[in-house]
Amino acid sequence: MIFRAALFSASALALCACQNVSVQSDLDWSGRSEAPAPTIAQPAEFEGPGAEWRSRSQDEILARLNRPHREGRARNVIVFVGDGMSLGTIVASRILDGQNQGMSGEENYLPFEQWGHTALIKTYSENAQVPDSAATASAIHTGVKTHSGAISVYARDILEPCEGGPVPQTLVEMAEEHGLSTGIVSSARLTHATPATTYAHVTDRGWESDAALPDYAVAAGCTDIAAQLIGTRTGPYGDGLDVALGGGRAAFTTQDQGGQRRDRDLTAEWVSEGGIYVDDLAGFNALDADDDKPVLGLFTNSHLSYAIDRDPNEEPSLADLTEFAINRLSNDEDGFYLLVEGGRIDHAHHGANAARALNDALALAEAIETAQSMVDLDETLIIVTADHGHVFTIAGYPRRGNPILGLVRPPAPNLTDAETPPMPAGDGRPYTTLGYQNGGPLRPRGEDAEPLTDEIVMDPNYRQQSAMPMGSETHSGEDVIAFAVGPWAHLVDGTMEQNTLHHVITHAYGWSATAAMVEADDDDDEDDEDGDDD
Repeated sequence: MIFRAALFSASALALCACQNVSVQSDLDWSGRSEAPAPTIAQPAEFEGPGAEWRSRSQDEILARLNRPHREGRARNVIVFVGDGMSLGTIVASRILDGQNQGMSGEENYLPFEQWGHTALIKTYSENAQVPDSAATASAIHTGVKTHSGAISVYARDILEPCEGGPVPQTLVEMAEEHGLSTGIVSSARLTHATPATTYAHVTDRGWESDAALPDYAVAAGCTDIAAQLIGTRTGPYGDGLDVALGGGRAAFTTQDQGGQRRDRDLTAEWVSEGGIYVDDLAGFNALDADDDKPVLGLFTNSHLSYAIDRDPNEEPSLADLTEFAINRLSNDEDGFYLLVEGGRIDHAHHGANAARALNDALALAEAIETAQSMVDLDETLIIVTADHGHVFTIAGYPRRGNPILGLVRPPAPNLTDAETPPMPAGDGRPYTTLGYQNGGPLRPRGEDAEPLTDEIVMDPNYRQQSAMPMGSETHSGEDVIAFAVGPWAHLVDGTMEQNTLHHVITHAYGWSATAAMVEADDDDDEDDEDGDDD
């Protein structure tokens, strides 16, 4: 996987070197169009000390001057969620990707980092300063915040949704109601928190199968998450999910089949409702994206493998699943909504295992690059974000190009990495650039503690040390980043509440009150212009 290391290639810079640089106009929304592109003089050519940095900065300014504000109605929306993909995770992944290509790494860009619109996203939940994935993904998919542990419900009594109480509509349900095709793809279980927020309404994210329902929930008529996914086929909104690909087979199959369920085989039910079910790579490869039957793919009993552990002869990659989903959903002339989750970034961070977290972030980046190459950005809004962060840090004053997973070695003129000894911590022993505030193994103390070596820390199984030992590393309460490209991407800007991303999406589709206000304003402008012509 190779991502561009510079904002402009030489050919792109040559293209910018014309006398006037313009951008194409976008799809109209009731006559709405872009502002005229700025006139840009020929870029300067820099020489002497600092020329490289001045040239790079000029390239970045030119790119920003030429970014269009697409204001046509979105036909499609794709949301990529890197579960636990904090800012530190993005930076470390960017460096790792660059170093994998033979660069020092810091100058690299992941594909979505070159998009024009970004925002800081506030992740707190209704009842928690530091949230979980259920509440944060629910905010994105319903437009309202809820309490931690809850899936797409209002913050209230635990049994009220089971007893017929109101629940907020999700983006998938809204898309189905508007006649669009819908899909979910995840490297986690499809019943796990983030993908579940697209189709399920439960107050406890743990209710993934009927075997997980407590007696009081059964008595109240609660339905488990897996059954709700299958239920989208006959539910109140359209014809249900068209594509659902990921892990979590056990929640859909009976105990006799090696699964968890006590009541029935949901995969057989999916097929009986006219769908296609596959559970291995051969079945996935045999799928026809032009077949309009809904597809359920469950490739493992629990989560899919981490990216660096995946056997390509046994499991499809996240990019493979994304490519099929887009091909299948694109058959709908009315458009589609697709969620793609890189779910295992979070799991690796909880285990204080940076190597697996970063490689899963790169697997998500590959899926994003695949998606971007397949769609028309004049009609497709793509948002990349995280549900929450992790207490993951990059520290220690390492030299430029220091292996991101390695020991800290300081800048040392005229010395190679091999010649530069690791920088010692206060206890006199080496330490790594990457670490965790809590969760990992506590740094050993005492004279007999074994010092870290490059061989130890570069092993993908190495767990970074932490300041506070815990059974599982925790989420962080810091803001995460959203990146956007496509129609109305410029609404992703500044610092935003997480649930506002939902409203950006409904605005882009033209479903929201704000979209109606824009259309009304455009109609008024047209009336004024007609009056001037008389």
